Amino acid sequence: MSTHLITLVTDAWGWTGIAPAQIVGDNPFGNLMIEDHSGRYWRLCPEDLYCTVIAQSRAELDALARDQDFLQDWYMAALVQQAEERLGPLQPGYAYCLKIPGALGGEYGGGNLATVPLAELIGASGSMAQQIDGLPEGAQVKLSVVE
Repeated sequence: MSTHLITLVTDAWGWTGIAPAQIVGDNPFGNLMIEDHSGRYWRLCPEDLYCTVIAQSRAELDALARDQDFLQDWYMAALVQQAEERLGPLQPGYAYCLKIPGALGGEYGGGNLATVPLAELIGASGSMAQQIDGLPEGAQVKLSVVE
């Protein structure tokens, strides 16, 4: 993954405390697994609007790689299959996404699926996540789309 993507993650998600050193994994929905400069591993999850530490070390990450629940969540096989059937294969530099993130009540599938340039997905999800950070569970949110 490119230095450009690391810069995008820093700009969009740096408010979470992440200082990305390298992208070590990704999935078709734009989820990124990121190693930071202190050797911790983070998961950036655009559809659920979070970027959080998932492992404190490489050994912990290796243990996660054997956890079936984590792997099922990471690979998102059923959702990826549905997206491929509805939208076709991804173009280079694009990811599948939820038009309305799941964290804001968006459906995981159906007409809520779309494709988007990965850079836009990282930026938009970071912006939305920052705007709702700290809101209580069930708070009302108004989405405004600006062209």
